[in-house]
Amino acid sequence: MATAEKGVVLLDAWVSPFGQRCRIALAEKAVEYEYSEQNLADKSPLLLKVNPIHKKIPVLIHDGKPVCESLIIVQYIDEVWTKNPLLPSDPYERAKARFWADFVDKKVYECGTKLWKLKGEAQQEAKKEMIEILKLLEGELGDKKYFGGEIFGFVDVALVPFTAWFYAYETCANFSVEAECPKLVAWSKGCMERESVAKSLHDPHKVYEFVCFLKKKFGME
Repeated sequence: MATAEKGVVLLDAWVSPFGQRCRIALAEKAVEYEYSEQNLADKSPLLLKVNPIHKKIPVLIHDGKPVCESLIIVQYIDEVWTKNPLLPSDPYERAKARFWADFVDKKVYECGTKLWKLKGEAQQEAKKEMIEILKLLEGELGDKKYFGGEIFGFVDVALVPFTAWFYAYETCANFSVEAECPKLVAWSKGCMERESVAKSLHDPHKVYEFVCFLKKKFGME
């Protein structure tokens, strides 16, 4: 375990796309930190103490002070460690980046969960919704390398962890993200060439195994 810089600790769970955002941001800034894997089925006293409101991961503890909610944590990291900025300096561009990161937050995870939880017609509806969401994101990406242009930034950090879940979504709901949104898949492959992303994301097949475990646990098989 690396020596934490000024007491930086991340409470997280390996498969969490929200935690992975924080890991990517910390890696982009080359911040050394202590990683604390949490068991979400049996929440630790530390997690309940530092996030008593939501009782969720991720939580970043910096100098003994907790910061909660992944996008807030990423913005905090960006403000505290200023090299390799993730948010644009222009206020309008910054607002736009926050809008799209918020869109990812409100849409992708919830819709993705429906894809593996639901069956039949309800699942078909969720699949249609997911394809629409991804097409909107692809439209915003356009022909750019990253969402912010040439620079890997806030929206990329917000969205890229979910690409490790694409295989699970596709397998559960029987569709192909690449067939629907080839530019988005090309973007995700470009992101995976970054060490910060490659080290933070897990093998999509392992994520799918985890989803299968959840389906069994909740009696959805």
